Amino acid sequence: MILNLFAQRPDHPLADAKELKRILADLHVDKAAKAVDELRGWFETLRHAEHFRLDHFFDVLRQLDEAAQPHLRNLVRDYLQSPRLSKLEEERQWARSYGYWDDVAALYDSCVERARLDPKSKGSDAFKASLPLAVVRSQAARCIQLKWLAYRYATAAEDLWKFLGSGYMAAEAAASAQKPVPLYPAQRGLASVAQQYLHAVVFATSSMDSLTPLQIELADRLIAHFLPYFVISPDCRPDSVYWVDAVTGSLPLRLARHPGPARPGLRFFSPGTAPQALDDLIHLVERGETPADLNLGGGYPPKVLLPVLRHLRVYWAWQPPQRQHRRHPVKTRMLVLRGFDESYTVFSGARQSPAQAPGSESWLVENISLGGFHAVLDDAPGERVKLGALLCAQPEGGDNWLLGVARRFNRLGGQRASLGVQVLSRNALSIELRPRRSGFSAAIAIPAIWLRDGGDAGVERILLPIGGFNVREAVEFQHQNRLLSLTPVELVETGSDYEIGRFHSQSPLTV
Repeated sequence: MILNLFAQRPDHPLADAKELKRILADLHVDKAAKAVDELRGWFETLRHAEHFRLDHFFDVLRQLDEAAQPHLRNLVRDYLQSPRLSKLEEERQWARSYGYWDDVAALYDSCVERARLDPKSKGSDAFKASLPLAVVRSQAARCIQLKWLAYRYATAAEDLWKFLGSGYMAAEAAASAQKPVPLYPAQRGLASVAQQYLHAVVFATSSMDSLTPLQIELADRLIAHFLPYFVISPDCRPDSVYWVDAVTGSLPLRLARHPGPARPGLRFFSPGTAPQALDDLIHLVERGETPADLNLGGGYPPKVLLPVLRHLRVYWAWQPPQRQHRRHPVKTRMLVLRGFDESYTVFSGARQSPAQAPGSESWLVENISLGGFHAVLDDAPGERVKLGALLCAQPEGGDNWLLGVARRFNRLGGQRASLGVQVLSRNALSIELRPRRSGFSAAIAIPAIWLRDGGDAGVERILLPIGGFNVREAVEFQHQNRLLSLTPVELVETGSDYEIGRFHSQSPLTV
């Protein structure tokens, strides 16, 4: 019998430093998707690799992960901004990116687990210095998974929050939760386990289901920017708004629901001074300025950035928004048309019957309120309603039309999805606006929809096609033999094919 006096060498190509360097150099530099697919293939081989000393295994994983970062950034950019992606390509990009972060988080977790199970080995001893980085990268990967789920309006699985919570609690027990480390070589600043967990909590409480994917990306970067202003604590403070149980892996819940008795994983979340800092940034952006230290991953004009900032201001407030109107459960059908042109036709009276609208859809409405309704629909490929879309709806069997906007979207599994619709008006009317110039109406009319309910006294809300609002030009229109003159106040919302403006109205005159 020959004694095994020497440790077995790993029979894996990545164990050889020269081969690893060659493999990284040969990645598809100009093809991000292929590069990420290739790296995920190497991750799969690492799952089954044997005889890798832990510190060497981690070093290989670290280098592969760092090589992937520029390719992953390109995938995000293409997913969010490329107009050329088909629905199938979009699905593949999503699965590729989400799968990468799932793979790499699991491998970092395996390093941590190996060190825990065999703490006295040479590999574990050499790995100790890298342990904080492994845990932080695992947490960061889980946070990025939350973001990719939000891109698809899917709810985070319970095990994802359990991973985040267990990593945070383990780091707290080891007194390393606050230890800052450089997350990636090309990334500015330092990161810690506690910061990543707090980032996930802020993300979960920022109502991402009412933002578009690009707005979600901007909101996520704004969270990273303002993260030092938020507070997470084992003690309930006067300004605490949410609580979370890191041990059970619960999602953040409002304090309106009592968390029960004190326990080790219970944490309370407060916006801290983030609201004031956010207000300061909003004032800067409104003046056309952007701080040099604000990293948004690119340059964005105020009209793109301000809606996200104002959305976050609502949900980061010390008193987050409460539901204004009570919901009532129903089971009814709603016939729906999409877009400005269809809505203008309906509210002009030119289309009285839904049968005259071949593009109408039938949605199942499950609850209604004074402010809107909640529908369940088939999320067929290529047919999903985009957030901010203008919708014209009529209850089945009724004769009244509602004008609304898609505000919240959530996947329910399979091809089903839920959609929250805010009603803009139950008494809309199509009109023709004519610019007033030197007291005389211009010859060219602008089609518009008058939202005749829900406005302030002396102020009218008018919905126009894109580019129809001009803050420097007064307009007028005729209604019931009267001429109504409107002075523009502000543009309050912009959708894919419409704008909503507020106007001061003057006393109507008989014509």
